[in-house]
Amino acid sequence: MTLRDRIAMTLDTSTFRNTITGVILFNALLLGLETSERAMTLAGDLIRLLDMLCLSVFVIEIGLKLVVHRLAFFRSGWNLFDFTIVGVSLLPGAQVFSVLRALRVLRLLRIISVAPRLRRVVEGLISALPGMGSVFLLMGIIFYIASVMATKLFGASFPQWFGSLGQSAYSLFQIMTLESWSMGIVRPVMETHPLAWAFFVPFIMVMTFAVVNLLVGLIVNSMQDAHSEEETTRTDAYRDEVLLRLDAIERRIGDVRRGDQTGE
Repeated sequence: MTLRDRIAMTLDTSTFRNTITGVILFNALLLGLETSERAMTLAGDLIRLLDMLCLSVFVIEIGLKLVVHRLAFFRSGWNLFDFTIVGVSLLPGAQVFSVLRALRVLRLLRIISVAPRLRRVVEGLISALPGMGSVFLLMGIIFYIASVMATKLFGASFPQWFGSLGQSAYSLFQIMTLESWSMGIVRPVMETHPLAWAFFVPFIMVMTFAVVNLLVGLIVNSMQDAHSEEETTRTDAYRDEVLLRLDAIERRIGDVRRGDQTGE
């Protein structure tokens, strides 16, 4: 067995994966501690040392994967993600610009790849993106129309909320989320424009209760499809394993029978 094969076997073990996951979680904790002035005052040097050790582990991990997979390493999206994050952490300016160093906390997202339930959520979200794009386009059209109307109707009386197209869009977004929409915006507007309810109520009915729920429904359906596909794949794999075992048993029985006939 070559050294490359031994490294590949080590990378495939659950012990190695769990160790890397533990280092990722620990590194995320260290990055959180770096935001605390008290923690940095008490143990700043130790935190920075442990942070460098975690970065060294990440570099070694990627180096081992490059040795095993070579150019095939870059065919995996998660590998590219890890390579980019670690590469940014190694840049000369990374120790000066805290934003670049903080990007390493994004490696915490790798936990998604080892947690089936989280992976199912992400797969459902990704598969829902085409349908979500259509819903977002519909929302954008409705928002634009409503923003133009609100600016025309209420801009002169309430410039702080509807003085421009952008202000109207933001105010309507607040109304759509039902955040202080009645006492904060709509009722003061109705004191000057008594019929303003005829504009805001249909807007809430369409955007909050129809379009947003349509978006949620798309995501839920996509997650269910991803779950069904995963269950189907698992069932097929189990069936194939059972068939292989049955074939092996039949071959053994055939060998035994041939041996008995030969002995006769």
